[in-house]
Amino acid sequence: MEVLRQLRGFYREKLHFLILSILCLAAATAVGLIIPNLLRKLIDDVIIPRNFTEVPFLALSVLGVIFIKACLQFTHGFFGGRLGNFLAYRLRNACYEKLQFLSFRYYDTAKTGDLMSRLTGDLEAIRLFIGFGFAQLLNVFFMVAFGSIMMFTLNWQLTLVTLITMPFLAGVALRFESKIHPAFQEMRMALSALTTAVQENVTGVRTVKSFAREDYEVEKFSHRNERYKNNQIFAAELWSKFFPVMELLASVSIAILLGVGGTLVIHDKMSLGELVAFFSLIWYIIGPIWGLGFHINNYTQSKASGERVLEVLNQRIDVEDKESARELESSTVQGHVVFDHVTFAYGNKLPAVTDIHFEAAPGSVIGFLGGTGSGKSTVTQLMMRAYDVNSGSIKLDGVDIREYSVHSLRSQIATVFQETFLFSSSIRNNISYGLKNVTIEEIIRAAQLAKAHEFIMEMPHGYDTVVGERGMGLSGGQKQRIAIARALLKNPRILILDDATSAVDMETEHEIQAGFQEVMRDRTTLIIAHRISSLRHADQIIVLEEGRVIQQGTHNELIRIPGPYQDVYRIQYADYLARDTGTEGE
Repeated sequence: MEVLRQLRGFYREKLHFLILSILCLAAATAVGLIIPNLLRKLIDDVIIPRNFTEVPFLALSVLGVIFIKACLQFTHGFFGGRLGNFLAYRLRNACYEKLQFLSFRYYDTAKTGDLMSRLTGDLEAIRLFIGFGFAQLLNVFFMVAFGSIMMFTLNWQLTLVTLITMPFLAGVALRFESKIHPAFQEMRMALSALTTAVQENVTGVRTVKSFAREDYEVEKFSHRNERYKNNQIFAAELWSKFFPVMELLASVSIAILLGVGGTLVIHDKMSLGELVAFFSLIWYIIGPIWGLGFHINNYTQSKASGERVLEVLNQRIDVEDKESARELESSTVQGHVVFDHVTFAYGNKLPAVTDIHFEAAPGSVIGFLGGTGSGKSTVTQLMMRAYDVNSGSIKLDGVDIREYSVHSLRSQIATVFQETFLFSSSIRNNISYGLKNVTIEEIIRAAQLAKAHEFIMEMPHGYDTVVGERGMGLSGGQKQRIAIARALLKNPRILILDDATSAVDMETEHEIQAGFQEVMRDRTTLIIAHRISSLRHADQIIVLEEGRVIQQGTHNELIRIPGPYQDVYRIQYADYLARDTGTEGE
């Protein structure tokens, strides 16, 4: 019950629904005990003495009991349903909100399919148990308690003899729970792996087909599907062992009841009506204990699901605001950025950047060049506090960025990533993502600066054209230009371009760069690029290798110094240098 205790905060507000649901179900159970007594009266007071004048009264009594019981069960279902849906609503919102604020470090290892499984299947299992399963589990004890009391009032000796197998029934049920819970945990994990495989395959279907790896994907899915199937079979085997044992013990109780009870009736120590009532009441005890495995099954599923949901809710947020965090206002931000001997490592790995030190004056352009894994993207991610530095500091306008609230800091930064992501929505909504009260004129202006306006207007519905999931239907360059327009519309004080023109041709890049000259004015810009043409106009260029600064200066300075920058320049401008080596750097 520890999981339910941890989830209590999500349904405490509607706890009265749970109490009403339980009380109504308990009342329905108690009312149901009237029927065995009516059966006893029917046999002992009507059929045996042939006093049929009371039949209409007994029939109406049965109908009345059934009607009252049905009303109570309806009320139980109504309040249980309200409680379960309220809990699921609160949990779903809480999980989604937590996912929004979890740090980049969490998403470095998280799997989309697994998260989807937690927010759908696991939440549904919790909803059903809290809404209905918990009350039904308690009702087992109500039925056993009420039934036992009623049986003791009829004949306590027969009750003791009949219930001799009940401890064994309960023991089998509890042993079953201890084995089925780990099985359901494994089953949930197998289902998450299965969901992840489907999600990854659908997302990367173009890569799969371009490498002709359909057979490989089918085989990979089959292995995960087989794991899930084996878990289902193992659970089914547990059930197949549980039910026969429970049925055997229940049958022994019935045989004892009929044998001993029949003997008592023959010797006039018990009436026939009492024996029939006893036979009805025994099922008030055997039935719930027999079904205890089903309720334990629901409980274990919800317990395993609750543990998985709580893993998300209890996940530590690595980048958080201080209690005294400041709020950045765009009107006061100058954009003076200083990386003061910054070192950072992802988890327990070697440092991704080591002792990085540079200063960007307000409105300046800083370029970063380096090979794969040199730490270029890490620098920009540290700027937006995707991660916090291990040592050193990053300062904005003379203040450590950890002193600012994360939201207000990122509100002053716009980033265009190398891997462009577009939402399944209209181009207009993708460009104005997250911004309110944006006019179409402002959207068009941003698109024009990103050189996206022309191809957008050629589309069937212009800016109202809906792009497919992840921007499918657009070329890589088109998606990149829409992402650039989205960043420009935000009008940030700090602009980060992470290889933002890698997917466009040289001519389009030149046009976009011309538009950037206007956009970069009066704002600090950090540019990551592999093309010298994207960096040559930067106020300062930083060359990184294995997370360290190995060269630093302007374009004209660096091409005259032997080193990596000069080597890259000579490779990219080989034809140009072959024609006229005397013009390099001019």
